This record gives sequence, C-alpha cells and structure tokens, in this order.
Amino acid sequence: MSAPMTRGVIFVHSAPAALCPHLEWAIGSVLGTPVKMDWTEQRVAPGFCRAEIEWVGPQGTGALLTSEMHGWQHLRFEITEEPSPGADGSRWSVTPDLGIFHATVDVAGNIMIGEERIRWAYEKGDGNPSIFYQEMSIALGEAWDEELEPFRHAGDEAPVRWLNQVV
Repeated sequence: MSAPMTRGVIFVHSAPAALCPHLEWAIGSVLGTPVKMDWTEQRVAPGFCRAEIEWVGPQGTGALLTSEMHGWQHLRFEITEEPSPGADGSRWSVTPDLGIFHATVDVAGNIMIGEERIRWAYEKGDGNPSIFYQEMSIALGEAWDEELEPFRHAGDEAPVRWLNQVV
C-alpha cells in the first residue's frame, strides 16, 4: 500500500550560484525526476540566487527534501508540505546560522502548537510572562521568520513550476 499523495513548495531564498545545479540534482534525487529550476538573482544578497518550485509526492516528501538539502553553507530555504489524509501539514525553515525549524501547520498555513508545548512553556515561565513569551517565540519559529522575511519579499514576483514525484 502506498502513502497518500500530497504537495508542497520549495522556496530556495538564497544559494550561491555554484550550488544551484547541485540543489537541482539533490531535489531531483528525492523526487525521482530531473529538476530544472528558474534561478533569478536574489536582490537582498548580491551574488546569490533564488528559485521556487512546487512538488507532488507521497507524504513525508517534505522531510526527505529538507534532509537532502540542509547542511550546505550559505543556503536559506523553506519547504512546505500540505495536509493530506491522515497527516498534518508541515513547514521547514532553514538558515545557515539557525539550522532547521519545523512546524506543523493547518490547511491555511498557520503554525499549530501542541498542548504539551504550551503547558511546558507555562511551567518553565513559572508565572513570569516574559519567559512564557520567549518560549512561544521559539515554538513559533520567530527567529527564522525574522531572518527569512527580507528574502521572502525579494521573490514576490518569481515564477513557480509544478513537479510530480515518480512513484
């Protein structure tokens, strides 16, 4: 029995030009099909490139893509995986300095924080609202959003293509 299908988007916010063909190869190896991305200059980081591409594949493909792509120096990217039967959606945000942030998301793309995480933040705060606020900031991935936001806006008019994973 095969995993239910889902889809998502790969947002490469900044990558050194020399890394671009290697990223295409890595993404293609996960999706099982050659990938050619439409790279444009990243206006926020001269000398770097950006691209977006949509994908279709079995549940868990977003995690596989993130695992394949993380670890390269100077690479900023995000990967989304939409909710599908029996699985919540996900978003992975990756920066060179902060590493990987993963969040479960609803159908509208909102981050969902579990009850256990909220209770833990209450306990850690022990009545101190600033500690609770700090823990919620971490749970929401605000540091990643702050670092990536300028790169996101730099690609507002970029083309996006669909890719289907070979199953």
